[in-house]
Amino acid sequence: MHESPALEAVAESGVDYRIVRFEPARDLAEAAERRGTTVDRILKTMVVRTGEGAYVIVLVPGDRVIDWAALREHLGLRRLTLADADQAFEATGYRRGTITPFGVAPTLDVLVDADVTGRGEVSVGAGVPGTAIHLDVDDLIAAVGAIPAHITKSAEGS
Repeated sequence: MHESPALEAVAESGVDYRIVRFEPARDLAEAAERRGTTVDRILKTMVVRTGEGAYVIVLVPGDRVIDWAALREHLGLRRLTLADADQAFEATGYRRGTITPFGVAPTLDVLVDADVTGRGEVSVGAGVPGTAIHLDVDDLIAAVGAIPAHITKSAEGS
């Protein structure tokens, strides 16, 4: 029995992964330290509202933010908003801080920052607090059917 649909989905995906348990953190830097990784290797799972009841997942490296103009252009939409906590839960079944593409795709499209491809191990949420899934980013992309796109920018100056 798995603790979340995400853990069940990653187990069924056939990719190599490991589960990392950690104490809750105050910020991303502390979370990276507790997960035994670096901020740029944590992929934040952002839920973006594309229309009434319509959402897309965007995987954003911890040291980057969504480039809203690039995302709008990629999706061919003029209006996008970050889903609020209730909308994100409705779309994914996960609470903020635990949201993951596992157990959600292919119900929702998943976009990933193209610059992370080929970079090795990354860390994503696992659907439950204090738990992360670590796996090769290219395996993650294949497992959830993520579409690489240039949709982020440096967090500095944002």
